[in-house]
Amino acid sequence: MAHTLKRLFLGLAGAIAIGIGATITFAPHVFYAQYGITLPTGPDLISELRAPGANLAVLGVWIMIGAFRSAWTQQALLLGSTVFLAYAAGRGISIVFDGMPSDALFQAMLFEIVIGGIFATLLLGQNRQAKDPVPLESLT
Repeated sequence: MAHTLKRLFLGLAGAIAIGIGATITFAPHVFYAQYGITLPTGPDLISELRAPGANLAVLGVWIMIGAFRSAWTQQALLLGSTVFLAYAAGRGISIVFDGMPSDALFQAMLFEIVIGGIFATLLLGQNRQAKDPVPLESLT
């Protein structure tokens, strides 16, 4: 059951990362308009937004693969934890240096903390399981 929930979480979180990343890559004006941000039409800033959007989409694919291939699960958990908590950390740094963002962006940070925290918890649980000794009765 726990393995199934872990796989479900990896699949869902991977799909979220793919969706967000793909939307930033292919429709950045639409994505940022959801937060009340109007982007300029020039290519420089749009290029700077599309690049990390594509990166997030590819990382989402890697995370999602961890839901289907057991050999990739630990890497996917580590990657998911890193990706979501790094976004939250970046937003936290921005709060310190730039002030509070809109409510929607602050909620995005809280979402990233929760998802990244779940990833970290699952990763720590998996690492503990891997270090547990094999019970003697299973050897006979």
